[in-house]
Amino acid sequence: MTGPEAADAEDLGTVMHRLMAELYPICRSITGDGVRATLRILQARIPLTMHEVPSGTPVFDWTVPREWNIRDAYVKDSRGERVIDFRRLNLHVVNGSRPVAATMTLEELRPHLHTDPDHPDWVPYRTAYYADTWGFCLSQRAFEALADDRYNVRIDSTLTDGALTYGEYVVPGSSADEVLISCHVCHPSLCNDNLSGIAVTTLLAQRLAMNQFHYTYRFVFLPATIGPITWLSLNQQRLASIKHGLVAANLGDPGKIHYKRTRHGSAEIDQVVEYVLAERGRDHALIDFEPYGYDERQYGSPGINLPVGCLMRTPHGRFPEYHTSADNLDLVRPAALAESLDTYWAVVQVLDANRRYLNLQPMGEPQLGRRGLYTAISGDPESERRRMAVLWVLNLSDGHHTLLDIAKRSGLRFNVIAETAAILRHHGLLDVAGDRR
Repeated sequence: MTGPEAADAEDLGTVMHRLMAELYPICRSITGDGVRATLRILQARIPLTMHEVPSGTPVFDWTVPREWNIRDAYVKDSRGERVIDFRRLNLHVVNGSRPVAATMTLEELRPHLHTDPDHPDWVPYRTAYYADTWGFCLSQRAFEALADDRYNVRIDSTLTDGALTYGEYVVPGSSADEVLISCHVCHPSLCNDNLSGIAVTTLLAQRLAMNQFHYTYRFVFLPATIGPITWLSLNQQRLASIKHGLVAANLGDPGKIHYKRTRHGSAEIDQVVEYVLAERGRDHALIDFEPYGYDERQYGSPGINLPVGCLMRTPHGRFPEYHTSADNLDLVRPAALAESLDTYWAVVQVLDANRRYLNLQPMGEPQLGRRGLYTAISGDPESERRRMAVLWVLNLSDGHHTLLDIAKRSGLRFNVIAETAAILRHHGLLDVAGDRR
């Protein structure tokens, strides 16, 4: 991409990076004020609705947990110096830690300290969501520098009945059929894994709201695992309307784009994403579904079985900075964010236009000349390509082939096939088939 389009993409990448910088300091968890603060920032950009689900609410085989909040945490040495300081980096506390106020020796403290010896300068991210425990994370170098001293240990946190919070935004289309776009909002100061998905999803929602589409697009911003389980449990009556879906994660690193297929393996969303990635001609990778990863595994659980894939850049655990303090604002690139947004937008455009049509004059080829089509086509600089598009669309519009099927079989670009179908429909030669799936 060159010229004004490249400049616009770069600008959008910068906008997303700035949004991530605003969200970066917030200590998020699967519940609590960090999630609310995050969603309030998004509300300034899209009309997001915040939902509160009380602790103790049964959701399938789970129960909405108690709400965790934290004000401060530290480990002070005998001189009163904070050798581990939550205020400096919220990853220093094991997310979900119960409150602690104690004085202990290094030997007593050691079992509660977590490091990443393979990356001695990085602070790992650890959680204790469903365990009555506590801990601190620090770099291996900082750990090795701890003296044999008595330490004042403090975690000023609360774990009380409250609520699980999630955000939802619906962009209505001409149809009640829905496309679900989901991203998790539960990680603290981690950029690629968490904030990049939030930023790209927010900008995608803004762009969709400025245009008219067939599908209704439902965006959900929720904590991982327990969030989609809660949403699915409370929205079972809505699930039949969801025809396609994507989970957004890891969208800001410089790696190539990866797509993890749905549980179905060949659902329409799988075909659309694979087509878009191939057509764009950039290096990418396709991954088969497995019941591990992000929240596509909840949407693809056997009792739910929604066709939801995961469109990302480098998958979780495959970049060294994953779940460490090195997943920071320096790792994510505005250009990568812009390319990710552009890819999602291209997928939406193909998915939304991918219909099945019926040829209303199927007994031989209809006469194009008397409808003015042959003249219009002949006047096109690429008249032969347009003529072949007309013939392919008419021939395969039998109610069984989608426009994407026709594009792939003909070797013509999807947008050419879609534009041709619109022209033929305008001239009364096509109508939309009843089943778009």
